[in-house]
This record gives sequence, structure tokens and C-alpha cells, in this order.
Amino acid sequence: MSVIYVVLPLALIIAAGMVWAFVRSVRKGQFDDLDTPAIRMLFEDSPVRPQPPTGDGTPTPTREDGQPTPRP
Repeated sequence: MSVIYVVLPLALIIAAGMVWAFVRSVRKGQFDDLDTPAIRMLFEDSPVRPQPPTGDGTPTPTREDGQPTPRP
């Protein structure tokens, strides 16, 4: 029976800490957008093309359509 005198206040302190953490995260905006992170993985990234090396060892910069950009 004397264990209740230790466990009950400890449980109340832990519960109050969890409520405080939840309220703090809601106020900081952690739960504002729940849909976008779930569907973000469905968007494909643009493909990365390997750059062919030039004569001096530096890669040739290319445009979005794959054509090489003119050098200055």
C-alpha cells in the first residue's frame, strides 16, 4: 500500500510533463501541416545526368534539356 504514495505522484508528474510537451509543440506549430509530409515522397526528383568530362578534366555544364551550356 505504501507504494501508491510513491507511484501516484510520480505518475502525475509524468502525465503533467507530457501535457506540457504536447501544448508546447502545438503552440510552436508542429502539427500545422499533416498532409504534405505524407505525400512528399510521391513527388519524383528531377533525374541527375552524369556530366561528361572535358579535355581539361572539368565536367561540362549542361542545361535542363541536356544541351551543353556555352563557355564564356
